[in-house]
Amino acid sequence: MIVCICRRVSDRDIQHAVREGIASFDVLQDETGVASHCGACHDCAHEVFEEARAAAHGGCAGACHAGTKVISIATAFAT
Repeated sequence: MIVCICRRVSDRDIQHAVREGIASFDVLQDETGVASHCGACHDCAHEVFEEARAAAHGGCAGACHAGTKVISIATAFAT
């Protein structure tokens, strides 16, 4: 489905961008132009973005991981 008519950005475009590593709606807007012209699609685009993020993270949009620090197992057991 076309989410942003002005910039011709579809839900698939947004999903693809998330799979490619875009983790911020602001960056998505910079990269695709979605919701950056008239703004009528902003809420829909943001919703599609969050759903794509959740799907990419196995059902989690990533907010539950905010502030976590990833360390290797070797580092964890070295202390």
